[in-house]
Amino acid sequence: MSTRILFKYCLVAVIMLISLQAFSQADKREELEQRRLELQQEISRINSLRTSNLKKEKSILTEVEDLQQQIRSTENLIRVTNQQANLLTREINNNQNKIGELRKELEQLKEDYSKMIARSYKSKSQQSRVMFLLSSENFLQAYKRLQYMKQYANYRHQQGEEIKIRTEELQKLNNSLAEQKKAKDQLIAENRKTRAELEKNRKAQAGLIAEVRKKEGQFASQLRQKQQEINAIDKEIERIIAEAIAANNKEEGSTSREIFKLTPEAKALAANFASNKGKLPWPVRSGTVSMRFGNQPHPVVKSITINSNGVRIDTEPNGKAKAIFGGVVSEVQAVKGANKAVMVRHGDYISIYNNLDKIYVRKGDQVSIGQELGEVATSSSTGKTTLHFLLYQNSTKLNPEQWIYQM
Repeated sequence: MSTRILFKYCLVAVIMLISLQAFSQADKREELEQRRLELQQEISRINSLRTSNLKKEKSILTEVEDLQQQIRSTENLIRVTNQQANLLTREINNNQNKIGELRKELEQLKEDYSKMIARSYKSKSQQSRVMFLLSSENFLQAYKRLQYMKQYANYRHQQGEEIKIRTEELQKLNNSLAEQKKAKDQLIAENRKTRAELEKNRKAQAGLIAEVRKKEGQFASQLRQKQQEINAIDKEIERIIAEAIAANNKEEGSTSREIFKLTPEAKALAANFASNKGKLPWPVRSGTVSMRFGNQPHPVVKSITINSNGVRIDTEPNGKAKAIFGGVVSEVQAVKGANKAVMVRHGDYISIYNNLDKIYVRKGDQVSIGQELGEVATSSSTGKTTLHFLLYQNSTKLNPEQWIYQM
């Protein structure tokens, strides 16, 4: 392979790499902006809920939980805003470097163009183009001289166009740089206000926690009762799953209540579901995880341990539960203490959407990813709209946070 061809391949590779980096940065910028807007909406929703609850007689524990959730969301917002500012800083530095290189290139182009014009003018003063052609020794030489004159004229035109293009490119980069600096200043100013609000909420939280500490025994009793209610709901869910497995297996000639007997199609669906671990969409349009999976100490009353077989997601009023993957509705049932539940089978995996007020599907329906299954219920006592989301493989509970993207 010749040096020239090798150089061309290298040049193409460099251009492609730069293009991919530009696209990657644009995607990252868009993703961060989307997340920032979601967090702002989240904080606004929590703040609105807190303001509404302050007008009612509410438990201090509820106030602490709401405030802690707002603090967590605010910390996330600050982190995302910092990432945006850092990304803008890198882009600003890159643009400044590009501008410097472009200015040098433009100066060189202008200098070359100026020398070429000077040579052309000097040549014209010595002899005309006609004399240049007539002085040719033969027709072939005259033809070559004519071609040379045309090429020279075309080259001058190309140089002029190149200068024009580079000048416009430089202007665009300068405008882009100004916009990026303005956007970064706005993010920094916004972060300053957000940090002030965070500090205010942390002080309020400290005051509420001090009140809780005075009556810790009383609050511990309330939390134990709440945990008993959660355990009862989880136990009911497990009973419904066992019955669903038994009903399916009876048709397939099996007596097992723990593992689905799968058809080849169901096996393929389960494998497809498993291959999307960590990439599955959220079961609501937007929301905040207010209770995580598994055993966890209560954030305020440390003597109490909370356990959950799934996650609880606070979402907007009238929020809709959405299927995280394609499958078939295996059960639609009322669950004592948690309104209604929809169960969707994905082979031997089951996604469960509990605490629904309105149901949009029926048992046996085929559903697609993102399809709305029902409307999430809003608590009359807390004012929260909370989805209880669980994930199982057969009768084994799974941690949804490991399956849902960025949960």
